[in-house]
Amino acid sequence: MDADDDAQRIGARARMIRRRRGLSLEVVAGLAGISGGYLSMLENGRRGFNRRGLLEDLASALGCSVADLTGQPYLPADRASADALAALPSIRLALNDFGPMDVPDVTPRPLEALASLADRANEQCGQANYSLAGHEVGSLLVESQASAFTVVAPAEKRDQAFTAAVTSCFAAGVVSSRAGNIDLASTAARRGYDLAKQHDNPGLLGFARWYWALELTSMGARGRAHAVLSEGIDDLTPAVQFSAADTLPAEIVGMMHLQQARTAARQQRADEAHAHLEEAARMANRVGERNGMRQHFGPTNVAAWRISIGVELAEGAKAYEDATAAPIAIDALGSRERSSSLYFDFARVLAQEGGPRDGDAIRHLDTADRVAPQRIRSDPLARELVLTLDRRARRRVWELDSLRNRFGVGSAKS
Repeated sequence: MDADDDAQRIGARARMIRRRRGLSLEVVAGLAGISGGYLSMLENGRRGFNRRGLLEDLASALGCSVADLTGQPYLPADRASADALAALPSIRLALNDFGPMDVPDVTPRPLEALASLADRANEQCGQANYSLAGHEVGSLLVESQASAFTVVAPAEKRDQAFTAAVTSCFAAGVVSSRAGNIDLASTAARRGYDLAKQHDNPGLLGFARWYWALELTSMGARGRAHAVLSEGIDDLTPAVQFSAADTLPAEIVGMMHLQQARTAARQQRADEAHAHLEEAARMANRVGERNGMRQHFGPTNVAAWRISIGVELAEGAKAYEDATAAPIAIDALGSRERSSSLYFDFARVLAQEGGPRDGDAIRHLDTADRVAPQRIRSDPLARELVLTLDRRARRRVWELDSLRNRFGVGSAKS
């Protein structure tokens, strides 16, 4: 393995940071909740990072950020990824040039145009077209916030304005996150939450809370994320009415339970994770397949999250077999990003078994990349999985060679 390949591995960065900190293997392993031998194998590339919870635990043990370990943002592997990365300066400027209570000194476009652009950016995020979602998102952040604070009446127009502003923050956050800038994504999510608090729409505030907690979790701030979600569930549950035409509060509460389940799973609290998962399933069965704020909450999405949670709990092929016992209607997700994430989770959970299941893992990872390359190629765990599968392969596999070329990573073998 040459120096460039070694530098691409999370384990190599962990070893460098640990040594810079003057910490022993045993101390860091104990803080991360793993054995010293396992940490040694991670550092030397003999084991890969398959669980995000493990990545977060190790970052906490080392006293660094998750991004310090992953090396994000990565050099873009294709033109679309480069275009998404190019959107970050305008997002950063918009979020720092004025505060959440400021009225930007601009003349915004008509409200209908802003609402349409924000919704289109949200849809592009769902289809994993982050380069398109990021187009004009910086100016959209500025104009939609100006519109939200200047539209007073009627109530429907004010609601439309704040929805556009919060949706713009969501799109900016997703683009930032997928481009590898977790801190900027969290800033955008917090701006959306601060804006939603200025408007009386429980479902919109719940959505903003859920997304802020999601980005807090990505940063490893689990305690804060848990508190935000717990408060959100308590505050929004009274607004849930399954018989109402507007089921957004019920959908958001369900999504909050899903996020709580995943956070608990990352901390290896299996009973708590499954309890939240079952509560989300109950909500999904009551509301059916919905698409509030273009998040596609429903039984199909809950089935997909079962796989993600199974990965964090290291349930291996059992989670895969349980989740696919009844066919998952992937088309019902209506989102290339979510479909790609599901195939990626299939690959991750099967890779936990190793051996004969690696072939299926490669197949699912290849599908995930072909469905939404902008989603997968910027994911540090996907890059780790490519290297892990390559290291374990007993013979040359064309699909793996292709994946390494597409991801821009070298071989894991000496």
